[in-house]
Amino acid sequence: MAPARTQPDLSFLLDHAGHVLRTRMAAALAEIGLTARMHCVLVHALEEERTQIQLAEIGDMDKTTMVVTVDALEKAGLAERRPSRTDRRARIIAVTEKGAEVARQSQEIVDGVHRAALGALPGNEGEALVRAMNHLVTGHLATPAEAPQGVRRARQHTK
Repeated sequence: MAPARTQPDLSFLLDHAGHVLRTRMAAALAEIGLTARMHCVLVHALEEERTQIQLAEIGDMDKTTMVVTVDALEKAGLAERRPSRTDRRARIIAVTEKGAEVARQSQEIVDGVHRAALGALPGNEGEALVRAMNHLVTGHLATPAEAPQGVRRARQHTK
């Protein structure tokens, strides 16, 4: 006989909601030929001059995934690797004019997917959920615990 649960299965709820949200985001961004990682790189590269390593950290991507993502952005004419203006040894990811327009479109898509999810909640529960989640991720759930075995890390949010 299984032990009685005394609390809602928060892990399941967060994992399931995150998974479904990611699949909806992937489908919506695919309509303009982007992945969530490509969107993340474009938006964060537009904020300020950033290196490939900095963008990989923001997007929680390993080096190989980041290279593949930037290669795809370059092939699509949305971004290019350039020497940094402040450190000639460093290479930054520069967004092209076409890439800036695509980033604007992709941000509208991302915002729309988020708006639809929050809008599915009654009344002001969407605002309450966002406040509660922000409170958790900046407080009690801000830092992962040391785990004896590797735990898959979720991709960090984009601004």
